[in-house]
Amino acid sequence: MPRARHDGIELYYEQVGSGDTVVFLPEAGLGAWSWGWQHDAVAGPFESLVVDPRGTGRSDAADDYGVETLAADLEAVLRDANVRSAHLVGHGLGGAVAVAYAREYNRARSLALVTTPAAGDVVDTDALGRLFSDEWPSVAFSESYVGVAPRDEIEGWRRLDDADADAREQLFAAYRAFDPGALYEITVPTLVLGALDSPVIPEPACETLAQGLPRGEYEQVEGRHLAHLEHSRAVNDRLLQFLEE
Repeated sequence: MPRARHDGIELYYEQVGSGDTVVFLPEAGLGAWSWGWQHDAVAGPFESLVVDPRGTGRSDAADDYGVETLAADLEAVLRDANVRSAHLVGHGLGGAVAVAYAREYNRARSLALVTTPAAGDVVDTDALGRLFSDEWPSVAFSESYVGVAPRDEIEGWRRLDDADADAREQLFAAYRAFDPGALYEITVPTLVLGALDSPVIPEPACETLAQGLPRGEYEQVEGRHLAHLEHSRAVNDRLLQFLEE
């Protein structure tokens, strides 16, 4: 299994498919399972690369979980995987890491940011914490979808992949501290998708992010914080259209 090394820790990742590389970066504390609905759609016309961030899944835990450190982890993964350029797809904190990476490194070809705010001070970490409690379905999904969501499967994946409480606390703190800096300096094409009813991120904060990016475009997505799972067909169609463009 491929593992990159950075800052004294090992970082697990998986590559599937061929073609231009699309990297998936999950929300704070969530495992790579949370991109399963998009991974399969992309791993055909593109190569899909899914990362377990430090403290999550099969990657090592650490002391430093800052956004800049997570971006440096991503650089180590792409270097190890011999990826010269990649499209970055991030959810929540994963989107913040993608933004930080595009500012600091030169491998990002485009960004697709799902329910990612313009700055971390708007993140409701109490609501994000409920995503790791028995209340998680109501945070993740709209009421109409909770009854049909594959909850048993998801809970099994979560037990294997999600970060533990200590790592989550530090990831949440890193998310709240996220400051993207001068957005006009990030000139890669960027698609921002904002969940209309996320209890974690106010939807206008996602639109603000898109408006601050020179090549940003914004679209709303029905649903709560895991809207990209609940409405995966629509999200996948839009993501593939964006990547192909």
